Amino acid sequence: MKELLEEIKLNPKESFYIGVFQDHIDKSSWHYHEEFELSFITEGSGKRIVGDSVEEFHPGDLIFIGSRIPHVWFSKESPPRQHSGRTLESVNMLFNHDILPDNITSLPEFSNVRRAITLSERGIRLTGDTLNEVSRIMLQLPYLTSLKKLMFFYEIMDHIGKSNSFSYLASSDYVKSKFDTTNSRIRRIHEFLMKNYQNDIDLHQVAEIVHMVPASVCRFFKASTGLTIFEYLNKIKIDYSCKLLLNTDMNIVDISYDCGFNNLSHFNKQFRKFMRKTPTQFRKLGFTQ
Repeated sequence: MKELLEEIKLNPKESFYIGVFQDHIDKSSWHYHEEFELSFITEGSGKRIVGDSVEEFHPGDLIFIGSRIPHVWFSKESPPRQHSGRTLESVNMLFNHDILPDNITSLPEFSNVRRAITLSERGIRLTGDTLNEVSRIMLQLPYLTSLKKLMFFYEIMDHIGKSNSFSYLASSDYVKSKFDTTNSRIRRIHEFLMKNYQNDIDLHQVAEIVHMVPASVCRFFKASTGLTIFEYLNKIKIDYSCKLLLNTDMNIVDISYDCGFNNLSHFNKQFRKFMRKTPTQFRKLGFTQ
C-alpha cells in the first residue's frame, strides 16, 4: 500500500485519513510508515506479511497495524467472475500520534484507547463482535462530517481496546528486535532505505537526507551500525527475500527483482553472504523444518 500513502492528501480540517483503496497489488512492495493503519478488506485475497507473520487474507479481514511495522499484501489472481478486475479493495484509516495527545489519552476514559495502541505494536487481526462493530463504523466514516468522524474514530479505538476477540500478527520476539534508535540521522537513513530498497540508490541521495557529505555519512553509519550503508541496504533486501522464499511460491528470479536486485547473480552472491547458503537451499531447508 505504498502507493496509497503517496497519494494521500489529508484534509487540513481533519486529523486522520479515511478512504477506499481500489487497485491491483501485484506490484506491492514491503514497506512501513509512521502512521497507524486500520484496514478492512472488502475484495481480494492472497497472502499478507506483517513483521514476521505470514497469513492468508480474505474479504472481511480487519487488520490494525502499528507505526513502523513492515508489511506487504500479495494478491491471488482475480477469480473469473470478478468483473471489477481489481486484486484488492479495502477501507483504510490512517492516523498518527497527533490525534492521540498525551493530555487526552491519559484521561481514565481513554484507557481502552491506550490499550488499542499497545496492541497495534505487534499488529492484530480483529474477529468476532469487534470485527462487526468496527467494520460497520468504518464503512460509514467516508460519508460523515469531520466532527462526527472524529467522534467515531475514538469509538473505534475504544472498541478495539476493550476487545479480546483478536489474534496477534508479529511475534513478541520480532517486536523486541525491531529496528529502533534514538539517533535521528540513523533513523532517517533507515526509513529512506526501507522505502526505496527496490530502486537504484545513490550515496549522494542518502547524504542529502542527513545533510552530510558522502564520505562522512559512510563513516558515521558504519560506526553506528557496524555495516556500510549498502551492506545494510542488502540486508534489508535479503531479510525480505527470506520471507518470500519461505512463504510464497514466487520463483527465485522474480523474488530477486522484487527485492530490488538488478540481476540474479548479484542476488545469489548477496544471499550467500548473509545466509551462508543459496536461495534454493534456504527454501528447501525451510520447507523441511
